[in-house]
Parts: sequence; structure tokens; C-alpha cells
Amino acid sequence: MNSKSEAIAELMLEVAQCFFRIRAVGQKTEHITNWGGGAFGFMRSLALLGPLTVPQIAQMRPTSRQRMQRLADELAAEGLVKFIDNPRHRRSKLVQLTSEGEARYRELDARLLAIASTVGAALGEADIRKTTGIVRTLSDDLKGRLERLP
Repeated sequence: MNSKSEAIAELMLEVAQCFFRIRAVGQKTEHITNWGGGAFGFMRSLALLGPLTVPQIAQMRPTSRQRMQRLADELAAEGLVKFIDNPRHRRSKLVQLTSEGEARYRELDARLLAIASTVGAALGEADIRKTTGIVRTLSDDLKGRLERLP
């Protein structure tokens, strides 16, 4: 194995370890529900993109439509999202944040920014942005590979 392959493997393992720590912090700060769903990410998609169908949200993530439907139903039961008619498809409803959901998203986003302001204090913004770009490039590469797999 060459040194570049070893470096990428090490980066992938570090990103995975970081993910698990992010998830643990997310669960303690309610960004991630106890049953493991990504409520914050789901609401973020709706806040940034507007109403979406469950299949559209599932396509944005490497997860099943059924998992996203379960999350949508949970958030609807909490009054954070609602299902509205979809003018493009009679049977596939759109999911939209409620006013309570918008407020909850803004609260969680503010808490995330507060946490982020204290993480990686020794790093400069340029290093952080460069690292983000590198991780995004690797993620896009893996997404393409995943889409080509049977």
C-alpha cells in the first residue's frame, strides 16, 4: 500500500471517529433524537430548501425512504412539521416546517453555532475551510461510487 492510500485510510478512520463523537454530542444536545434519527438535518433541509417530499429528503442522504418517513412522522407528531398537498403529485405529500418547527430549528442552529464556536479553537478559519473542502471532495467521490454499486 502506498503512503497516499494509507493517508486516506487514516483520514477516513479519523472522520468516522469524529462522526461518532459528533453524534454523541448531538444526542446530548438534542440535535439527534435518542432513536438515532437526524431531526436537525431533516429540519435543516426544509429550512434551507422549503417543502420537500420524503423521497426527495431520502435521496439527499444515504438512507431509505422508510427511515425518512419514520422521522417525518415523529416530527409531525411533535408538531414540528406538517404534511401539505403537493401540486406536482397527488399521493406524495410535501413536508413543511410548522412555525414551531422553524423556531425549534433556529434554536438548535444557534446551539450548534455555540458549540462550534468552542470546538477547534487552535485551528484557523482557512485550515477549517480547506479541511471541509477535502472532506466534501472525498464524500462526493464516495457518493458517486455508492450510486454505481448494485
